[in-house]
Amino acid sequence: MFRTAFRKVRHLRIQQQLCHQRCWSSALATEESEMPRDVASIVDEYAKKKQTSASLQTLMKTGRGELLSKSYKDEVLAGNLQNQGASERVLMQVASFIRKEIPIRLAHRIQDLDRMPMMRDQPSVKAVKQVYIDSFLELIESPEIKTPEDEADFALALEMLYQKHSCVMVQMAKGAYELRTAVHNGEIVGNNMDGFVFERMDDCHDFLDRFYTSRIGIRVLAGQYIALRQEPLPNYVGMICQNTSPYEIVRHAAEDASMICCSKYGDSPEVIVSGRLDLTFPYIPTHLHYILLELLKNAMRATVDRHGVGFRCPPVTVVIADGADNEDVVIKVSDEGGGIPRSQVEKIWSYLFTTADPSVQENMIASNSDNSSASPLAGLGFGLPISRSYARYFGGDLDIMSMEGYGTDAFVYLTRLGNTREPIPV
Repeated sequence: MFRTAFRKVRHLRIQQQLCHQRCWSSALATEESEMPRDVASIVDEYAKKKQTSASLQTLMKTGRGELLSKSYKDEVLAGNLQNQGASERVLMQVASFIRKEIPIRLAHRIQDLDRMPMMRDQPSVKAVKQVYIDSFLELIESPEIKTPEDEADFALALEMLYQKHSCVMVQMAKGAYELRTAVHNGEIVGNNMDGFVFERMDDCHDFLDRFYTSRIGIRVLAGQYIALRQEPLPNYVGMICQNTSPYEIVRHAAEDASMICCSKYGDSPEVIVSGRLDLTFPYIPTHLHYILLELLKNAMRATVDRHGVGFRCPPVTVVIADGADNEDVVIKVSDEGGGIPRSQVEKIWSYLFTTADPSVQENMIASNSDNSSASPLAGLGFGLPISRSYARYFGGDLDIMSMEGYGTDAFVYLTRLGNTREPIPV
């Protein structure tokens, strides 16, 4: 049951993330760095408003109609809303919240994009900023949602924006690539070039962390609402599976990672999974799949690079740990791929660092999809930091421990209760 539902969700997600090149091409054509004063004034007004965070539990309860207003529940009990189902009220409630909340979040990011030195001057970052401005203006101009017809119109507009934004992640990665290239070519000079270390540009890292954390939140709110309007899948509330199986996610991610590894090396290490294979808990399966695919892909690549292919290649092992009193569900991915030098460990969390071949980076730059067929943001150095952002979004984390000369252990921590509120960046 879970396997069928997850495949359907993966299929829908792949369809939604196909790049809508006509929409994006028009955005790329607009690269003005300065906003018109009237637009900047409206953006500033919304950026002063408080953002409202949500938790996994809140999203589920809202989707199930548990947080509808008391007045509505009283009307239902009195029989005054016989012709209007609760599902319509749920959708109107969620749509009304999104109509108010997402423009506030977009306004914060527009200002952040406008203020970030060096990054804001890159062509791809300018294009992202314009997409955010266009979406902001479209949402604040949308009419108030008072009827199911209003909600349906709003949903159609939001779904178009959701698809239009599907390329934003890779466009920002391209912006970092453009900045990396400019620095390495000497086109950008720091105030103190002797101490200018590109991979340790803390301001850029902090900016990209804020941007991607905010983007995850916006995509979750919009994606949950859009999923609630679709035919429900068993055990799902929108895009949240109430019985997410880490074991099944590991299996799917291992299949995908093996395909990637085989396409490059002709073979792939075996993946051995142990621990709580029967465990299920509420989570967004696509988020966990993204994280595990990145970890398994890295583990397989390191293993094959060190040992080669064939019967001597050691397996990649995955352990799923959980207990009745555990605070977290923990998933450990271990390899014997030789580990990471201690001097390089800090760099693996850098959005601006990659060990990929330049030709691989150039091929990714030519792509216009957040998730290429090869790997999420393959070659642009974003895999691990983005994965950590996904894990942290609902109160979890991602840690890496490495033993140079032997291998690496990656630990994914996921909160069991789902009551941690999203970390909204200012």
